[in-house]
Amino acid sequence: MKKTIWLLLDNRIGSKNQALGIAHYLDKSKFNIIIKDVEYNKLASLPNFIRQNTLLGITKSSKELLTTPFPDFVLSSTRRTAPVARYIKKQNPTTKLIQLIHIGKSGLSDFDLVFVPEHDKHKTKSNNIRYTVGAPHFITQEKLDNAKQKWQNKFSHLPRPITALIIGGAIKKHPFSIENAKKLALAVKKLKEKEGGSLLITTSRRTGIEAQNEIMSILGHIPNYNYLWGSKDENPYLGFLSCSDNIVVTGDSVSMCCEATATHKPLRIFTAPNWLTPKHLLFVKSLYDCGYAQDIQNEQPSTTNLKSDLNVAKDIAEIISNL
Repeated sequence: MKKTIWLLLDNRIGSKNQALGIAHYLDKSKFNIIIKDVEYNKLASLPNFIRQNTLLGITKSSKELLTTPFPDFVLSSTRRTAPVARYIKKQNPTTKLIQLIHIGKSGLSDFDLVFVPEHDKHKTKSNNIRYTVGAPHFITQEKLDNAKQKWQNKFSHLPRPITALIIGGAIKKHPFSIENAKKLALAVKKLKEKEGGSLLITTSRRTGIEAQNEIMSILGHIPNYNYLWGSKDENPYLGFLSCSDNIVVTGDSVSMCCEATATHKPLRIFTAPNWLTPKHLLFVKSLYDCGYAQDIQNEQPSTTNLKSDLNVAKDIAEIISNL
């Protein structure tokens, strides 16, 4: 008999993709996967120690989705969905709760397992916490194969090797400065001078127009296809991952770095002082230490020992299957 698992998903795209990535690897012959979209009202901004194990903070339409029969498992994808998961367990104590991302001390003991990236080890410790290198993601080989088939003709004029340059930017109170943008561009320029080829360049809202312009002023002469912030064209992100020969990612995004490892291609990460938080730097260091990536600013980079099997989503799915 199949077991039922509810995925509690809200409007945080990154967290939603993490949960969907895990769901992809669950054995469909054993699990009936049901998505429950959680929408919030203004009370959702209250801290979880106030919301506790209630439905306080979610809309009436969302509440109507959370009725019997309750599931065997609940996968909560964000801190805000944690009280909803706890409410379900209050109604049905046999439901097993799995949480992605640390939720603090409030209600932590209600969860059977909480999956936390290693760079968050400094937070509350508990026996039900499992630490992971990086975070789960939604990239699969099937998605990459489909994207390659769709995009490869678009990039066929570019000389190889093709480097995908995936640029994030500012994080909270840490702006992505013009100086750091220049350092990134010069590091990539040096790489392309050494290996030749071309670039697939994409920026984000967090990059900033001035930093984006600085990067393009340095790299624009190299053969490239770019998808810059504000473009109305179709987003080629998966095409960049699937059609490139190697990848450079800025270290501000845990998701982008982990998604890049799914390609089985050499991955270089850019970091800089006065930008990334200690948590980000710990995350990037964990990728270096485990051999999943290397520092693009390393004067003598070596790709011979790089691993390409970082798949936290698959690992978590296997653990859930054995609960």
